[in-house]
Amino acid sequence: MLEDYFADASRLVYGCMGLGGDWDSSPVTAAHIKQAEDVIETALDNGITVFDHADIYTLGKAEQAFGQVLKNTPSLRDKMILQSKCAIRFADDAGPKRYDFSAAWITGSVEDILQRLNIEQLDVLLLHRPDPLMELDEVATAISDLQASGKIKHLGVSNMHGHQINYLQSALGTPVVANQLEMSLAFRDWLEDGITTNSAHNRQMGYAPGTLEYCMMNNVQLQAWGSLAQGKFTGGKAEFEEDVATAALVSEMAAEYGVSAEAIVLGWLMRHPANIQPVIGTTNLTRIRNCVQANSVNLSREHWYALLESARGSDVP
Repeated sequence: MLEDYFADASRLVYGCMGLGGDWDSSPVTAAHIKQAEDVIETALDNGITVFDHADIYTLGKAEQAFGQVLKNTPSLRDKMILQSKCAIRFADDAGPKRYDFSAAWITGSVEDILQRLNIEQLDVLLLHRPDPLMELDEVATAISDLQASGKIKHLGVSNMHGHQINYLQSALGTPVVANQLEMSLAFRDWLEDGITTNSAHNRQMGYAPGTLEYCMMNNVQLQAWGSLAQGKFTGGKAEFEEDVATAALVSEMAAEYGVSAEAIVLGWLMRHPANIQPVIGTTNLTRIRNCVQANSVNLSREHWYALLESARGSDVP
């Protein structure tokens, strides 16, 4: 049941893009498997139960390394929700980089994902990026068949706006349970859309209006990729003056709340009533623990707006 997914899902998602080594054809090594094992154990020990994959991550090696851990310790599978994405195809002998929502590609991708992860069922399959050549009934049939055969439990999407999800949902016999978008204190188009309506600034954005509200109204779980903004507010490289100022403010608030800087940045997302699930991708075990501290942060309205104002480099309208 859909309620089971939301009941069992942790507030943070661990993104597995950094597992499996380099983005090349070199084999998965014992060191890669040990890294995946350490990450999985640290995440689970700290209450993270949702693990996010994609078939393209390190060209399939992220799933292979993760799957080897599950093969070595099968009991771990019952402690987690596993999701993976498909539909991005890199340039190859057959053609250029492209998106593929054909039934054959979706079905074949799921079978390959299951094999790499050493599992029988994927909890959530996410369609990675919208395919302009999508045949609606073909996708619906493929998803229905995958569910009927027990290969996937739920369907989600990634990088789709509300109109696209609504259109896709119109042909499906199953609800779209999640939408993974870039969302962070640095990338705020999802938020700016709502506060800059009827302004020139709004007309310059490419964000599709109403996506946030569509997901909130239709029980579509919002997941935020890039949630830590590449670390620019937590010790990483700050490009602009407002980034430097925001990093300093984050540090001040971290001291005030008694948590890590990562917890403040993630807590800013989690303070929004959309119940956003930040996806974290660090392979640094200490940083994973730092991120989990976000669960205890409840920013005041004033602190939330102070961070927004600082990141914007200007007052709200």
